Amino acid sequence: MNITTFAKRLCLLVPLLLSPAAFAAEMMPSPPQLAAKAYVLMDASSGNVLVENNGDQRLPPASLTKLMTAYIATLEIRRGQIGENDPVTVSENAWRTGGSRMFIKVGSQVTVSDLLHGIIIQSGNDASVALSEHIAGSEDAFADLMNKTVADLGMTNTHFMNPTGLPNPEHYSSAHDMAVLARAIIHEDPAHYAIYSQKEFFWNGIKQPNRNLLLWRDKTVDGLKTGHTDEAGYCMVSSAVRDGMRLIAVVFGTNSEVARAAETQKLLTYGFRFFETQTFYQKGAELAQAPVWKGSTNQVKAGLAEDLTMTLPKGQLKKLAASMTMNPQLVAPIAKGDVIGKVEVKLDDKVVHSADLIALDAVEEGGIFRRMWDSIRLFFYSLFN
Repeated sequence: MNITTFAKRLCLLVPLLLSPAAFAAEMMPSPPQLAAKAYVLMDASSGNVLVENNGDQRLPPASLTKLMTAYIATLEIRRGQIGENDPVTVSENAWRTGGSRMFIKVGSQVTVSDLLHGIIIQSGNDASVALSEHIAGSEDAFADLMNKTVADLGMTNTHFMNPTGLPNPEHYSSAHDMAVLARAIIHEDPAHYAIYSQKEFFWNGIKQPNRNLLLWRDKTVDGLKTGHTDEAGYCMVSSAVRDGMRLIAVVFGTNSEVARAAETQKLLTYGFRFFETQTFYQKGAELAQAPVWKGSTNQVKAGLAEDLTMTLPKGQLKKLAASMTMNPQLVAPIAKGDVIGKVEVKLDDKVVHSADLIALDAVEEGGIFRRMWDSIRLFFYSLFN
């Protein structure tokens, strides 16, 4: 597909005039004002923030911290550093950890998988410490690993001091950062994400329920985690899917277990009612071919490094227009993944999304005669252009 064809096809998505009925469909009320210190509503596919209030404010995250503890554990499993069935010997330090508990016994051996369930479903502080010690040797070393992962994910308002969320002045996060973390958990490891939807876990003769009340109230909700301390208030990170659209809602600092569920539900209801998401092109798909000078071939395939996904108020997606530009005079060698152009998506005259076009394949230098001939052609091309 050449550049002109690509532009024409993308512009077919864009009626320039909307009927009065279409304008009426786009009318939407203001976002709900929640009884919470901070909150964020994010589309999981695009990463677009749809609603936020104090989204970057640094606040104590309480047991929402365990989202990072579990995320690192599943990373270590996927990397082959630990196994699901590996036995973990429970230290006295883990056994003595206060707060919510899985009720593991000092000196006993518990599998990594059971500890992971105890962290996610039962919010066990003892399980969190035991697994952190198994992975990194100590809580302090694990905290260093947590903060390295924080940097890798771009969580700019987060710093962890422990794997549990027990209060510490230097232990904080934000609603936006927790949404970023939840998005990584959902997309990177769907198999382990399924644990977050489980309503209860039975261990050591004790059956404990998942504290996410929305798992019982809303069948579209399938995760993630709650948290509570006196300092943090009642917090929650939840996600739901309706008609193929997934949203992530985060609330910090509500005043009760019932309130955090109710306020979260308000966010999800608003988002699904008034927004829509569409993926126009998937990463790695060939969108165009760009001319290449002095190469072993005279064209290179162009595409996107990430899906081109947009989330906008309902009715607005029909008004989008996209344009594509290629870097002038692409000269070999070109490595796979090199940026060779840009796609811009506009709503009216405002750019609402831009993305780099990359080379989908490498192009090596051509032979000496090809390079000489293209040098001559480039001279005259630059002369007349």
